[in-house]
Amino acid sequence: MVRAVDRVYARLRADILDGVHPPGARIGEAELAEATGSSRTPVREALRRLEVEGLVEVLPHRGARVPDWTPEDLEEIYDLRMLLEGAAARRAAARVTDADADRMDELCALMEEAVEPGAGQDLDRVAELNAEFHDIVRSAAASGRLVSMLNAVVQLPLVMRTFHRYSPADLARSSAHHRELAAALRARDGTWAESVMRAHVLAAKAVLLRAARTPGDPKDQDDHTETRTG
Repeated sequence: MVRAVDRVYARLRADILDGVHPPGARIGEAELAEATGSSRTPVREALRRLEVEGLVEVLPHRGARVPDWTPEDLEEIYDLRMLLEGAAARRAAARVTDADADRMDELCALMEEAVEPGAGQDLDRVAELNAEFHDIVRSAAASGRLVSMLNAVVQLPLVMRTFHRYSPADLARSSAHHRELAAALRARDGTWAESVMRAHVLAAKAVLLRAARTPGDPKDQDDHTETRTG
């Protein structure tokens, strides 16, 4: 049977990642307890778990809020991602299987199809495929410690719906990085894989910093530059 705290944690985490609670949103303990049909005790424990992941800031006696990251926060987080994901790619190159490489090629093709401009463009689908692509790299890295550190910083792109902030040129560059990274891993070239992954993460950082430093509503920025990230 699922414990109340696990149920509250899973529900709130999904809501944050899905944008139900956007950056800056307040989350009250009483409201969350009522919405999940639980008492405040599991709500508080769930909020503490999410705070460890960096998905909320706990406000004593007032519930919590979803962090509203500053450009300085984004720069720090993405610099950490660059180092960690680069290291993961290097390790993965020595351990990736042919089946992994085949699946990464399939994911590249599916992402390229989903980013095509027009009625069929589906950037939420791109985000799902992108997550699977990077999960393969992290899994192949075979380092529990490295994955634990990555898990503390990789949620930010999901919360900020990064792909929605990409221009067509940004999307094309992201697709090219995915193709090259898949090729580097298939070649079992750790230096190449690390270099591509670092460039990939730094490009994503540039997109978010551009959006964060542009006045106005993020949706207006999306419409102006459009299309979306990864």
